[in-house]
Amino acid sequence: MSEVKKIATRESYGNALAELGKKYKDLVVLDADLAGATKTGTFLKEFPDRHIDCGIAECNMMGIAAGLAATGKVPFASTFAMFASGRAYEQIRNSIGYPHLNVKIGATHAGISVGEDGATHQCNEDLALMRTIPGMVILNPADDIEAKAAVEAAYLHKGPVYLRFGRLAVPIINDNPDYKFKIGKGIILREGNDITIAATGLCVWEAIKAAEMLEKDGINARVVNIHTIKPIDKELIIESAKKTGKIVAVEEHSIIGGLGSAIAEVLAEDLPTPILRIGIEDVFGESGPAIELIAKYGLDADGIYKKIKKFM
Repeated sequence: MSEVKKIATRESYGNALAELGKKYKDLVVLDADLAGATKTGTFLKEFPDRHIDCGIAECNMMGIAAGLAATGKVPFASTFAMFASGRAYEQIRNSIGYPHLNVKIGATHAGISVGEDGATHQCNEDLALMRTIPGMVILNPADDIEAKAAVEAAYLHKGPVYLRFGRLAVPIINDNPDYKFKIGKGIILREGNDITIAATGLCVWEAIKAAEMLEKDGINARVVNIHTIKPIDKELIIESAKKTGKIVAVEEHSIIGGLGSAIAEVLAEDLPTPILRIGIEDVFGESGPAIELIAKYGLDADGIYKKIKKFM
């Protein structure tokens, strides 16, 4: 693993679209006046005739994406997570989800690490909202490598996909030559027998560091990367629960309705197991530097470590 090289997954999204545009001629990109921030401007430079700026009209953009998908195109509708899942929820549900159209939603600037933009832009509810839409696949990659793989996997998948990307640069984790991305299949990053830490997105790196801290206390934590929130990897969750007897879910999202809820649902139905949900605890965010906010809300390695120690 590399602790030096860092890149924001929104950057990875833009780079992946530009590369895939050369490979797939039916791929088109839509944006809501945020091409610089969502990094779809990278695609715009390469394929200006396949990029549509819909202006500050996210609901309309989702309708346009639905129309393009109905003609056989594969549209990636891009904007901030707050505007995609929040402002345009009805259009995603009724115009994309209900007819099960082949639209990909690239939601950037997700979670509390949006930082200084504050509570109105820090979307900690999007996973919960998207999980309720029948047939919606939800991908939340942890680093640059995984984000690029997720974008192509979304293109190849037939049906609606919600892709979640962050603003903050994060370390490369998945630099293993054997790494493979598959929708619905989590990845074991670290073996352990005492407890399982199931993390997603930005929190995966912090979970690995927390596991290293726990090891110094004689606690061997298994760390799994759950990059697909829906469909959740039930097999890996149940296997981990059987092996370690306790599970901790860590996410840069509300503890209500996201990864923690998805894991709790699996365990409640198939293998009741003690579970700790670490995330945003039913509060709105606030304006501040991203790193400081992550620490304040207990999503950094130290915060995760302390909560797990108390749980144990």
